[in-house]
Amino acid sequence: MIDRLLLAALLALASFGSSTAMAAGKVQLEPSYVNISDRASLQRGAALFMNYCAGCHSLGFQRYSRTARDLGLSEEQVMTYLNFAGTAFGGHMLSAMDPDDGAAWFGGKAPPDLTLTARAKAGGPDWTYTFLKSFYVDETRPAGWNNTVLAGSSMPNVLWNLQGIQRPIFEGEGIDARVAAFQLAPAGSQTEAEFEQTIRDITAFLTYAAEPAALKREALGVWVILFLTVFTMLAWLLKQEYWRDVH
Repeated sequence: MIDRLLLAALLALASFGSSTAMAAGKVQLEPSYVNISDRASLQRGAALFMNYCAGCHSLGFQRYSRTARDLGLSEEQVMTYLNFAGTAFGGHMLSAMDPDDGAAWFGGKAPPDLTLTARAKAGGPDWTYTFLKSFYVDETRPAGWNNTVLAGSSMPNVLWNLQGIQRPIFEGEGIDARVAAFQLAPAGSQTEAEFEQTIRDITAFLTYAAEPAALKREALGVWVILFLTVFTMLAWLLKQEYWRDVH
């Protein structure tokens, strides 16, 4: 019985690993190097998300008040620079776009909520980071854009003015054709390094939004390790003292 359960668990694990590899293996994901402990990066990412992404996408499981507390922002700052939908300070970070309008404008499906994207996608933050920098011009698509990470995406490149317009260089022919590289023409308002920092900040903010408790958990982790270290030393000294008389 135990052998069968062990075999079933191993098969399930192998299946999960295989499906994850397939999901993330279509393209080579680039490391995002996000750091959710970098409060300045999170603040920049919040501003960028609300200015470029929140017109279509909601963060339905995140509240403005929680964001303010975690990112060290005042209520006035949040309501002035982040809240463009007129939501109450304690309300959820919802897009002002009507879902029916979103479905009509984006091929029958409204833009998804992005609260859990950084955790739900295989590759985690690396998926989000690579996705944001992998848009290219595709005149066959309704929006005029495509993406190497999520082929056929109906999302336009909302950051094109910062990044510039990427034009694909294909390798192979027919159904085997794939995007091998990009040609940037024209360039955007940011340098390559500046744009990479921009999407790293957005990715960091989405990573935080997917698990706000991670900030507190990581901060407490240092103290937990310190406590266990001190407790281990005290336990060892107590053992030495106890066994001294026994010997």
